[in-house]
Order: sequence, then C-alpha cells, then structure tokens
Amino acid sequence: MKSFYIHSMGCKSNQFEGSIIKENLEKNGLFEVNKIEDADIYILNSCSVTHKSDNEALYLLRNAKHKNPNIINLLTGCAAQIEKEKLLEYDFVDLVVGNDEKLDLYKILNQDQTVKCFAKDIMNVSEFNKTVLEDTTKTRASLKIQDGCDNRCSYCIIPFARGKSRSADIDFITEQINRFANHGFKEVVLTGIHIGQWGKDIGYKFIDLIKEIENTDIKRYRLGSLNPLEIDEELLENLRISEKFCPHFHLSLQSACDKTLKSMNRFYKVEDYLKQIEKINKIFNLPFIGSDIITGFAGETQEDFDITVTNLKRSGLTQIHTFPYSVRKGTAGANFENQIPESIRQERAEIVKKISSEKLNKFINNNIGTTQEIIVEKSSDKKSNLLKGITRNYLTVLLNSDNNDLKNTIQNIKIIKYENNKIYGEII
Repeated sequence: MKSFYIHSMGCKSNQFEGSIIKENLEKNGLFEVNKIEDADIYILNSCSVTHKSDNEALYLLRNAKHKNPNIINLLTGCAAQIEKEKLLEYDFVDLVVGNDEKLDLYKILNQDQTVKCFAKDIMNVSEFNKTVLEDTTKTRASLKIQDGCDNRCSYCIIPFARGKSRSADIDFITEQINRFANHGFKEVVLTGIHIGQWGKDIGYKFIDLIKEIENTDIKRYRLGSLNPLEIDEELLENLRISEKFCPHFHLSLQSACDKTLKSMNRFYKVEDYLKQIEKINKIFNLPFIGSDIITGFAGETQEDFDITVTNLKRSGLTQIHTFPYSVRKGTAGANFENQIPESIRQERAEIVKKISSEKLNKFINNNIGTTQEIIVEKSSDKKSNLLKGITRNYLTVLLNSDNNDLKNTIQNIKIIKYENNKIYGEII
C-alpha cells in the first residue's frame, strides 16, 4: 500500500479539488501521511496565477526531493496544465497531470509509467467533470458547480489553465446538495472559477439555478465570487426573499479606477459597481461584501491609484482582499509598457489593506448587539476552549459554551463584544 503527501496551493477551487484527489486516493487503498519524508508520492496541486506561484511550486518540488530522494514528485494543477511536458526537464519532476485529469488521479498512478505527462488541451474540454467530494468531517460542504472562464482579463492566465466555462447541470447540483443535507450538512458553498458564467454553455441563466436550490433540503447556501454585472434585479430579489441564502457577497472589482479597469479588460464602470454595493446594503441587513483589488497594475499612475483609494473609502464594502500586481508571462499585461516598480506596488497594497481593516472593524462593531443565526463549526477554540461558529453574514464568533454536542447545529446568538480581534457571542 502506497502513501502520499498532498499540498494544494491557491484558490478555493484548487483546495476543493485537492480534497477530491485525497478522497479518490484513499478510496482506492492509498493512505495520507503528514510528512514528506514518510511519503511514497508527493502531490503538488499547483497555482499559476502569478510567476511567483510557479517559482514556489518548483521550490516545493525540489525541496521534497531533497528531503526524500526516493519520492515520486507529481505536479498537477494550473502550472502543470500550462507548462505540460516542459516541466519534465526538471529532474525533480516525475509526473505532470493536467487539471481535468487530476480528479481521477488513481487511474493515472496505475497506468504505464513510461508516460510522464497526462495533460490534454484544456481548451478542447467542453464538459464539466462531475466528480463529487463526499467528505463529511466538516460542517459546511463545498460544491463546485462550474469550471473555466470565458473572459480575457489582461492580467490573468487562468482561462488558459482552466479552459472554457463549463457548467454542471441542474440535476447534478441539486442531487448533490440534497445528498449533503442527508449527510448532516447545514450549509453548502457554491464554488467555481467564475460561477456567474454558470449555465451559459447549457442554455440556462444563473438565476435558474438559484431558484432550484431553494427547493433543496439544505438549510443555508453561500455564493462564491461574482462579477458585479452578473447581479441583476431578478437575482437580487430572489436572494432577498430567500430563507436559505446567506447575505455574503464577494464582488470581483480589481481596481476602483475606470482607466485601470479598461486596461485590465474589465467591462464595467466604478460608479456602477459602487451603486451595486449601495443597493445590496439597502436590500439586506448587514450583508458582508468582500472584493479584490490589484495594486500597481501596468500603467497605474499615482493619480489612478488615488482615485481607487477615494472610491474604496466611500464604498460600502466590508473587506478588501488586496495584492500587488505580479507580471504573469503569457498574459497581455506582461507586454504592457510602464510596468510599476515592485516596491510601489507593495506600498499601494499596504494602503488598501489599511482601508480594508478600518472597514471590517466598522462592520463588526455594527454587528454588536444584533441577533444572528450561526452554525457551530468547531468543537472548541484551542486557547479559550469556547465553541466557534460562523454567522450567515460571514463573521466567525466565539460562543459562551464548551458543549461539543452543539457542533454542526444552527443556533441563534447575540453578538456581545469585539476585543483583541475576536468576536464573542452568547447563545439565546
């Protein structure tokens, strides 16, 4: 019986797929170990969103061989999908497996190992891979409903690593959600590379799926990242009246300056985006609204960045995930003139992080004294021995109880205080 060690880099979809790989191998007799030194196979499920991600993947593989010279290094994920056979030029890479193939990794490990690269042209993949994660050790289930992306943002390599947008069919999704509910899950998180594009390839709109989810047995559901243009009046109204939807939005923004957005190939105006946030804040009671910002994109002047800062400050966002632009070979942005020095990109990122921190603190304080519904997720907080859970509007709260029987139950709580970066609540 062979042992394996797996590490997944990057996005939520990659983390989800890493869990599928693990489950697939364990079902077929392999077992996971906690140290590379004890493993027969090292599986690196890579990210390729930046060149730094690629370099990190190569470092991890090289380091694995150093720790365990006899280990089989298997590279999968986005870096593997983009570079394919080229990666076999490194003597510390033994197998390369593409993004579609990785979801049935056991079959590949049992094939003739004279073949070292298993990665088809992802752009020719037209059907969604319906592999399901059955893990019941967690309290919130993740369900991947879509893969790929049809956009061509000038900073992003992901469409070439994930292929065209492909949707899971409604029956598959609702069956899996009901299956999760029957296993005891109270909430499902819908994930994908660009879930707002769900349905376009199979003749549906995203709202059609939302309406069907309302008829499933799950108590709560949460959405992954959406483009602001994908949230129309009909979708908002259906989410507003839903008893299952968690008011937690992640709206992809990337910049709050129209000039920079145009350079990025993002097809919306900042003012429209801000109005969308304002509308969500009016419709829902204390919704959590997160977003992404890239600082220092090619050609972003100080004036452009100042416009972004001004717009972010006046926005109704709750939290901003920000990172400095990283030039990625193979994207249009890599060839743009006026690349910004890395030190300036980083300085600008720190400014946005401070804005985010201020907004999050304000949001948390606005929640103090309110009653919230929570799923008790973890048996206890290690330091305080208190139960921990997550509210519908995405706040992690420590509860005034150490009763482990409450795990995976839904409770009504009152948020009572916020201190030392922790939120405390009491069950009511």
